[in-house]
Amino acid sequence: MSGFGVIFDMDGVLVDSYRAHYESWRDTAASFGLRMSEEEFRSTFGRLSREIITRLWPGRFTEEQIVAFDARKEEAYREGLRRHFPEKDGASDLIGMLHDAGFRMAIGSSGPAENVELARQCLCNSRHIAATVSGREVRNGKPDPEVFLTAAGKMMLASRQCAVIEDAPVGVEAARRAGMTAIAITGTASRESLLRDAHLVVDSLRELDPEVIRELIVTSRPASEA
Repeated sequence: MSGFGVIFDMDGVLVDSYRAHYESWRDTAASFGLRMSEEEFRSTFGRLSREIITRLWPGRFTEEQIVAFDARKEEAYREGLRRHFPEKDGASDLIGMLHDAGFRMAIGSSGPAENVELARQCLCNSRHIAATVSGREVRNGKPDPEVFLTAAGKMMLASRQCAVIEDAPVGVEAARRAGMTAIAITGTASRESLLRDAHLVVDSLRELDPEVIRELIVTSRPASEA
C-alpha cells in the first residue's frame, strides 16, 4: 500500500457544533422531564448517543424509548445546523491542501449518518472527502478504535498510513488504539486532557498542513516501519 490518509472527526473538528449539540441535548432532555447540565454534556464528548442516554439516566428508558430520544435529539441538532452551519475555521482550506497533496480523506464520526451527510453538503471542499463512517456503522463507540479502522479500510489504507484529527480525549485514545497518528485540536477539551494520547496538540486547524501531517505520520511509526 502507498499514500497517506487523514480521518477527521466531525463535531468539534470540521463543524464548530458545541452550542448546537448542547442545546439539542438540553431541550430534548427537558421534553422528557429531565435535565442535562453543561458539565454533564461536556463529559459525553465523542461517545455514541445511545451510550450517553444510558450512562446519564440508567434504567430510565426502554430500548425503544432510547431510539425515540436519540431520533428527536438528532433532528433538533440538524435543525440548528440548517439555520446556521458553523464550519470550523480552516477546515475547508486544510481539506483542499490535503487533496492537492494526494492525501485520501474520510470522516469518522460517532454521530448518525444524517448528520454526517448534512455536514458533507454544507462543508466547502467536502467533495474531496471520499469516505465516511457514522455511529450507526459500528458496534462500539470511541474509545474503541472501530470507527477509525473502518474508515481506513474504506480508504484502502493501513492504520500506520493514517492520521486522525480529533477534539475529544476518547477519540484521541481511539486513534492511538487503532495504531494511527493522533492529532488533537483544543476547544471542547483542555490541552492537558488531550496530551496523554496525542502525538500533536494544536489550537487551530490552520496550524496543520500536508507536510506537517506527513512528517508526523512517518515519525510516529515504529522504527522498523518508518
